[in-house]
Amino acid sequence: MMKRKKEVDLSIIQISLAAFLKSYNKNIPVSFPHASISILRKFQGVYPALFKHGDIWSLAQHRKKVIDWLSSYRA
Repeated sequence: MMKRKKEVDLSIIQISLAAFLKSYNKNIPVSFPHASISILRKFQGVYPALFKHGDIWSLAQHRKKVIDWLSSYRA
């Protein structure tokens, strides 16, 4: 139970783009598309309302949205 609480707490922490990218790619299944800095910058441009506090990311708020967006993204 304590481990699960710690995981939840870590997912709501606000982090930098680089930290988000590292965690996202580390924890995404192999069959899912991976992200890069340039792709995440494009995501920010498409969804500016998700970044009202500047260049701040959180796994809780952005991970699922990035997964959904990347599945339809074409470079």
